[in-house]
Amino acid sequence: MLRRQKQIRTQVQKLLDGSLFAVSLWLAHYLRAHVLKFEIFGGTADIEGFQEWLWLFFIIIPVAPLLLDMQGFYNRSLVPGRRATAWQLLRASFLAMVVLVTLLFLFKENPARSVIFFFGPISCLMVFLKEETLRQWVQSRLGQAQMSRRFILVGSPEDCNRIAQELPRNETVEIVGRVDLNDSSVESLLKMLHKYSANGVLLCARHTYFGQVEKAIQACELEGVEAWLLADFFNTQVSQTTFDDLNGRPMLVFRSTPEDSWQRVAKQAIDVFGAFAFLLAWSWAFVTIATLIKLTSSGPVLFRQRRSGLNGKPFTMLKFRSMVTDAEQLKAELEVLNEMDGPVFKVTNDPRVTRVGRFLRRWSIDEWPQMINVLLGDMSLVGPRPLPVDEVRRFDDLAHRRRLSVKPGLTCLWQVNGRNKVTNFRDWVRLDLEYIDNWSIWLDLKILMKTVPVVLMGTGAK
Repeated sequence: MLRRQKQIRTQVQKLLDGSLFAVSLWLAHYLRAHVLKFEIFGGTADIEGFQEWLWLFFIIIPVAPLLLDMQGFYNRSLVPGRRATAWQLLRASFLAMVVLVTLLFLFKENPARSVIFFFGPISCLMVFLKEETLRQWVQSRLGQAQMSRRFILVGSPEDCNRIAQELPRNETVEIVGRVDLNDSSVESLLKMLHKYSANGVLLCARHTYFGQVEKAIQACELEGVEAWLLADFFNTQVSQTTFDDLNGRPMLVFRSTPEDSWQRVAKQAIDVFGAFAFLLAWSWAFVTIATLIKLTSSGPVLFRQRRSGLNGKPFTMLKFRSMVTDAEQLKAELEVLNEMDGPVFKVTNDPRVTRVGRFLRRWSIDEWPQMINVLLGDMSLVGPRPLPVDEVRRFDDLAHRRRLSVKPGLTCLWQVNGRNKVTNFRDWVRLDLEYIDNWSIWLDLKILMKTVPVVLMGTGAK
């Protein structure tokens, strides 16, 4: 299925799913008010109208599809497995209940608790039934007849065989014929179009002449038949190929980083609100820590260092100063003690660390000022740790620079998987690239949750 078609189908699905979540809230209220007529978690509840809760629809309808998208619900195949679907729905419904409870708490509303209790299971069941109905329709003769599209493969025999084998079995594309443009003319393609009443032509252009491909496209244009040009002219190992346009001109984009999406918007929102809330909640601790640093050692409270940010752009990273003021000058004398292979410098029991600094580093408190970097947009809560500019310049493998393709963060896979056990820079980079290649907002949330016990157990930076 083409991306444009999938986007349209996904948008319709999101609107329908959001509406089903809203209807589920109404059903939960109706069940409590007109069927049970009492509050199962306490005494009798008054039967109230639903009109005062209608404002929740304006939040649930857009938020519910976002929660489903976080679970990968809209990235499944056309006929997904029931078990995976049920598990994704359960997680999304639980998160929807959490969002609902949070909203009601913030707005000081106090509905019957059983309404919230019933809302999760009912919404999960409603969307699951919708998925089952859609599954039955897709697998029916009527559904297959309406969704099936007949295509002719055009290209070398090798390319045609490869594409035919790679097409998913459960997709709606049916190959009705093949044309080798090296041995056949455009007239042969036209005859086959007429014979099979094909809906489109799939062009494999890697081993064919572009002049002949152009003629085939022009023939399809005259026939009013879609032409899909397989744009795999270049072999890539990591990049994902997408189409876009720049001022109306078609562009073939090779991307090895997460593309712009609602998940990226959600990540940015979490960064801003999370950093702001942290700074607001712990502002009193910042004053206490700053006073301790000032009283126990000479020098500034904050340590400032130029680090490499997104795509290597330098920025000034902030930390509570945990070392003596001439730490950078003493670094050259300690190079022989470096425990990390590669360009990164790391020493256990670094003699440059002050007494207060040792406490701050053990519990990762020295990293707190980086919340300001997050608010400024230089960093994210989750992302590869930023390295000093001079260490980035010493990269001996250009592939290592791909860790700079996303914003650096306060915590990442390296922080929660290995942390002080990693002594090889290549292993560090491997974990960063694993994060980039598998990124999702759900992965960010899991890393944040895993970071809390790591910090509380004191396995912080050395």
